[in-house]
Amino acid sequence: MKKLLVLGVAALGGFLVWKKIQADKLEQDLWTEATQETADLR
Repeated sequence: MKKLLVLGVAALGGFLVWKKIQADKLEQDLWTEATQETADLR
C-alpha cells in the first residue's frame, strides 16, 4: 500500500510539473507573438 501511495504522489508531482511547463511555454509563445508584432510596426 505504501508503494502505491508513493507512486501516486510521484505521478501527481510529475503531472503538476508538466502542466507548469506547458503553461510557461504558452505564456512564452504569447510574449513572442506580441513582441514580433511590435517589431514589425517599426
